[in-house]
Order: sequence, then C-alpha cells, then structure tokens
Amino acid sequence: MHIYEKCPVLENERFLLRAVEDKDCDDLLKVYSDKNALPFFNSDNCDGDNFYYATKERMAQALDFWKYSYENGWFARLSIVDKGTSAVVGTVELCRRVSQDPFNNMGILRIDVGSGYETEDALYDITALIIPHMQELLGCKGILTKAPIYAVERQKAIQRAGFTRSEHFLVGKTGFAYDGYWTR
Repeated sequence: MHIYEKCPVLENERFLLRAVEDKDCDDLLKVYSDKNALPFFNSDNCDGDNFYYATKERMAQALDFWKYSYENGWFARLSIVDKGTSAVVGTVELCRRVSQDPFNNMGILRIDVGSGYETEDALYDITALIIPHMQELLGCKGILTKAPIYAVERQKAIQRAGFTRSEHFLVGKTGFAYDGYWTR
C-alpha cells in the first residue's frame, strides 16, 4: 500500500491535505472540542473513543497515537488545511478494511471537520480531493464512508461525489453492527 511508503500531499483551490503534525495541535483542539461537530465524527470500531478532546494534552495524545498508527500501517490521518486561512480545520482518516463482511478490501474514508465546515460544499471539496487517489493509496476495491441520517449536508456532499447508501451494516471487531454507510 503506497500510503504507508510516503504520505501524500493533495490540494485543490480550497484545501490542502497532508500528514498530521505536532504543530496542528491547537487548531485540531478547536475541531475536536467542538461539541457541535462531535455527532458527525465516525468513531465506529474505535475502542470507545468518541474523538472529543477537551484539553491540549488529550489532543496531543491523539496526535501521537495517529502518528504511531501510521508508522505501524493501521491507518493514515491527514490534516485538512483551509488554504484561505492557513488553519487546520479537521482531519481525514484513510485505511483499508479487512473483514468478513461485504465491505472487505474497501477503503474507509473518515472526514472530521469543525462544525463551520459541516456543509455540502466544504465536504464535497474535501471528498472530491481524496477519492481519486484512494485506490492507488490503499489498494482498495471501493470506498466506504459514514453519513448518519441526521448528517444531511454530508449526505448531499457524498451523493454529489458518487456515493450510494449501502443496505449492509459494517460489522465491528466486537460483532456490533453499525449502519449509516455509503459506498462508491
């Protein structure tokens, strides 16, 4: 998988995606302590972590874990930089799913953004930036992302990017079945 050989840098007119860095801590603390953004973070199969980080220390611990996970080939976290403000406004997580369910060998795309970016246009711009590269980066056969029923802006964005709602549940490592997934 190419993503673990060299983390990509991707950009369009509005956003830049690059590996998370320690210097992102303060900006990401604003995102991950944003209670209005919290319901949109996909924490399925994440060992009980809901991605609410209210202190700089907890955010720094998360960054350390994300870098460790990348070094071990578990998943890659990329910071989303708003090129207009130079602020980090969220993260993208990418990994390839290995499972015994219909989502085996699919690339998982998680997008966490501050509540001000939970809009159709921002989410579409981020999604459209990453999806053309996922097969090459992860060696996956398709893409899987979550948009719960209340995530109306997210659903509009991913539909625009070619995703369709899946009738299948994602079965986690504990056997719990998660819904709200869309595939491309």
